Amino acid sequence: MPSKLDQLKAMTTVVADTGDMDAIRRYRAVDATTNPSLILKAARMPNYAHLLDETILWGRSHNHLTSEIADHLAIKFGVELAKIVPGRISTEVDADLSFDTQGTAAKAGKIITEYEKLGLHHSRVLIKIAATWEGIRAAEILQREGIDCNMTLVFSLIQAAACADAGAFLISPFVGRILDWHTKAEGKSYTPDTDPGVLSVRQIYQYYKAHHIETVVMGASFRNTGEIEALAGCDRLTISPQLLEELAQDEGPLPRQLDPKTVPPQTSAKLALDEKTFRFLLNEDAMATEKLAEGIRIFGRDLQLLRELVSERVRKAA
Repeated sequence: MPSKLDQLKAMTTVVADTGDMDAIRRYRAVDATTNPSLILKAARMPNYAHLLDETILWGRSHNHLTSEIADHLAIKFGVELAKIVPGRISTEVDADLSFDTQGTAAKAGKIITEYEKLGLHHSRVLIKIAATWEGIRAAEILQREGIDCNMTLVFSLIQAAACADAGAFLISPFVGRILDWHTKAEGKSYTPDTDPGVLSVRQIYQYYKAHHIETVVMGASFRNTGEIEALAGCDRLTISPQLLEELAQDEGPLPRQLDPKTVPPQTSAKLALDEKTFRFLLNEDAMATEKLAEGIRIFGRDLQLLRELVSERVRKAA
């Protein structure tokens, strides 16, 4: 019998959730997604020291700021990843722009420009934006301009519905972080079928399919393979190398769990969300509110650490 990874690939687009190019080659992912945390981790790996060295040299020769050099490093990783995967590369806008619509849109434009200078067409790139109200509005602007967006840090149907209304190309609902919150808050364990993160993605998937929404659902942030198996059939799943390896080694059966053909029509009414309604309903969801804020803080912290790493390397190279 084929491995569970091969079975999964037959029904779901598998995305590598890593900046580790060797891992992406090994598991033959279609797309690759990164964030500041993953770029920071990859930049510290000996295998990719040359990318950091090349970027530092580029920054010093052009007299660029540390923040610009860090941005260029993320794009360099993206270009290299695009040589490996046939599909899309996701690159994240700075976390400190999460509440700045115009700033996010402008930064996204710069990222796309830099990619195209390095020979990668914008059709191969997804701009990752935190699913705040301001981020969603930025995505609406960018999608009209033909720049596809990956809305990250999605923890609720409210966020997912607003992203769809904005015409976002793709959303990334975070399974494992939802589980983390409920485990801590409720002090109990869950099976894959009762996992709150799994149930959240299933709800979003059913809502999208029932209302014929074209935005792609890409489950993310998995804690174990059970969560992945419980979402087999989802449009896309972005998976860490460790869990990809576990799936590749498992030859048990993998039944499909999500299928647009079996979603009941009009599972729930279509949500109408203006800014006031969005903010109120999101605020009513303690888990989503807390995890969205926490996620922005984590990405902001790791972006700062990445800039500090670059700054240190620039000083040493002087």
